[in-house]
Amino acid sequence: MEGVGNAMQKKAVGFEHMAEVLIAGEQLRLRLHEEKVIKDRRYHLRTYPNCFVAKELIDWLLDHKDATDRSTAIKLIQKLLDNSIIHHVCDEHKEFKDAKVFYRFRKDDGTFPLDSEVRVFTRGQRLYEKLMNSESLLMQIREEEGEKYQRTFVACELIDWLMQEGEVATRSEGEQLCCRLLDHGIIQHVANKPHFVDSNLLYQFRTNFRRRRRLLELLSENPASVPDSHESPFCLRKQNSDNSNISFLSVSPTKEIKIVSAVRRSSMSSSCGSSGYYSSSPTLSSSPPVMCNPKSVLKKALTPEELLTPGAPYMKRALTIVGDAVGWGFVVRGGKPCHIQAVDPSGPAAASGMKVRQFIVSVNGLNVLHVDYRTVSNLILTGPRTIVMEVMEEMNF
Repeated sequence: MEGVGNAMQKKAVGFEHMAEVLIAGEQLRLRLHEEKVIKDRRYHLRTYPNCFVAKELIDWLLDHKDATDRSTAIKLIQKLLDNSIIHHVCDEHKEFKDAKVFYRFRKDDGTFPLDSEVRVFTRGQRLYEKLMNSESLLMQIREEEGEKYQRTFVACELIDWLMQEGEVATRSEGEQLCCRLLDHGIIQHVANKPHFVDSNLLYQFRTNFRRRRRLLELLSENPASVPDSHESPFCLRKQNSDNSNISFLSVSPTKEIKIVSAVRRSSMSSSCGSSGYYSSSPTLSSSPPVMCNPKSVLKKALTPEELLTPGAPYMKRALTIVGDAVGWGFVVRGGKPCHIQAVDPSGPAAASGMKVRQFIVSVNGLNVLHVDYRTVSNLILTGPRTIVMEVMEEMNF
């Protein structure tokens, strides 16, 4: 039995390292899109969409202190190439070259391989995000034998939740899913027992999908040794921070800028969705969520019927928001209908024309006038990086 446990542990550690590469690669991809390092490029009368130039990427990594020298930067990107995260546009180069050569992220051209391990990883990541952004208190800090563990849950309660959410049809199916997650190192028993059992035993998420990864971590074969960072790409950008609070900028419809204070939550048991902040990655930090503007910015509450009444002084707008490496940069509060509570002036939402006090009509074609902000939060967090929203705002006469 001990030999089986050791073998499973080694397999889990190997998969965990692969997962770290996937997450770090996705975070890098979003940063490169944000800074226009990835873009359409022409060569010999042909256009290559969503590409980066190898030499330019090495220069960018050095400028941003993501690598100490060119040799290290090449090793980092070679790691992404070896894991099929990037590839040469014509698949000619199997070694990453510091030259004027075009490469592309496989997620940007639809060639990313979805093998069984990657499918388990993406399923585990989606469940993690769903749990963190739901009203459920399933995942929280718990104590066993005098030790405190983060991101923990009771096995039978997780299976109850999986069935309630329609993730599995039976308890047996739920137990099998959790066994796969445990085999791949996404979850683990707090005392490292080798099997998952539908019981009152305590388990935790071993992979922290939300921690901001440093690229240099890719060269470490033991990602578990890297401490969790409190830097999160899943909330509005920080104006300034210390150990006690954070401040964010909020933009009102009149473009007046004001400071909105946000206080760190002390427990991982609080869900990120309850604060209304939205991540940009499908994929990815474990800083405690934040609360912002607990008091509504609305002048008065409205019903969906009042918004849609013919002749009402409200105008509908369509916004397309492309999330960046930090987030989409806005906060939703309220419900039936939800409204925009805060907007980061330097974020993608502000660039698309989003304003405080706009009411949300639909998200990616789905009408959300009659739901609360937690549902809207879940739609955004589990959807694509590019979101299309219909909003209604008061007309200025």
